[in-house]
Amino acid sequence: MTSEEIKEQVYAMGKKARAAALALAVLSEEKKNEILRAMAAGIRDSAAGILEANAKDISAGEERGLTSAMLDRLRLDAVRLEAVAAGVEKVATLPDPVGEVLGEWDRPNGIRIQQLRVPIGVIGIIYESRPNVTSDAAVLCLKSGNATILRGGSEAIHSNRALAEALQAGGEKAGLPEGAIQLIPFTDRESVAVMAGMDQYLDLIIPRGGKGLIETVVSLARMPVIKHYDGICHAYIHPKADLEMAVKIVVDSKTQKPSVCNALETLLVDEAIAAEFLPLVAVALAEKKVELRGDEKTCAIIDAKAATEEDWGTEYLDYILAVKVVPSLEAAVAHINEFSSQHTEVIVTKDGEAAEKFMREIDSACVFHNVSTRFSDGEEFGFGAEIGISTDKLHARGPMGLRELTSYQYRVRGDGQLKA
Repeated sequence: MTSEEIKEQVYAMGKKARAAALALAVLSEEKKNEILRAMAAGIRDSAAGILEANAKDISAGEERGLTSAMLDRLRLDAVRLEAVAAGVEKVATLPDPVGEVLGEWDRPNGIRIQQLRVPIGVIGIIYESRPNVTSDAAVLCLKSGNATILRGGSEAIHSNRALAEALQAGGEKAGLPEGAIQLIPFTDRESVAVMAGMDQYLDLIIPRGGKGLIETVVSLARMPVIKHYDGICHAYIHPKADLEMAVKIVVDSKTQKPSVCNALETLLVDEAIAAEFLPLVAVALAEKKVELRGDEKTCAIIDAKAATEEDWGTEYLDYILAVKVVPSLEAAVAHINEFSSQHTEVIVTKDGEAAEKFMREIDSACVFHNVSTRFSDGEEFGFGAEIGISTDKLHARGPMGLRELTSYQYRVRGDGQLKA
């Protein structure tokens, strides 16, 4: 397609989305839930076609040499697809944030002011690899009263198209407004730039993917951006840690699902317990076939590949873990604040005072004490689902659920008050 054709098609989608957003904003909670249940049925009705499309993406990914972790993120099967459909139904059971009163008060002149949640409007979401994001993003935006334009990566294009078609076809049976959920059907990189520039139609853009994608969107966007940046997550093992617990937390954080953003990427071990702890955790990680990349002190204690400076700032998304021995809690905090992507960090310790100091001084969206980093997730936080993990500070931070997809409005009522 030519540049002009891409722009023309994407702008047409934006115009339809703007009209759909106005229609969605006034839908009742009951109507939105009815549409969501119909969308779940649409996924189940189209299961065979979705899995066939996914098989094409998997085959292409294997030919392109995608890693096993990346292929796992891409893969759908009957069980995973049913989980996607069930997730849509679960969103229908969640409280609707739209219309929630955040505050209300009376002024001395008799004016009554009310602040309440309203939809943002039209949200553009650019993402890579994981086709389930197509469904997650669409249904969360719908429940929060927003229209959405989705732009997935080339590696999942067949899966994304099939899912989007199933969601649209199912939702239309229950009254889904035209243009409420749209997927850009091509993967030309230029479509990203076009989306980032059409601020007359998009109120917010959320990029989910690699650093290159996010930096491109941030540099081009003419509307607010909420970044789902790298997940360079850290665990610090304090001298007063329960070592058995620490081993389990590290192994779970790294290996339960290494291809996701809340997987552990760097392990920091206090030098006071390094000689005792590192051999224990190395054995446990070896059983999971994790490659260790350690600093000089780590390599003097266990068998590990020598780490480079680049390792401290790398999101591996694979069975690789950077390991460093640090002299103190303060040194661990300094390392994390320097190299973290401000996603999720955990301290393992029985010392409550040390844990509170760590949690106060770490500048990340999520800071844990004695909990696997894998719990940095909207579902685990009780949000029901999430659209991503924001590593920004405004307007949303951490797991983004329904409330984070709303803005607010002031409604002011009076009986003829005049300023003059």
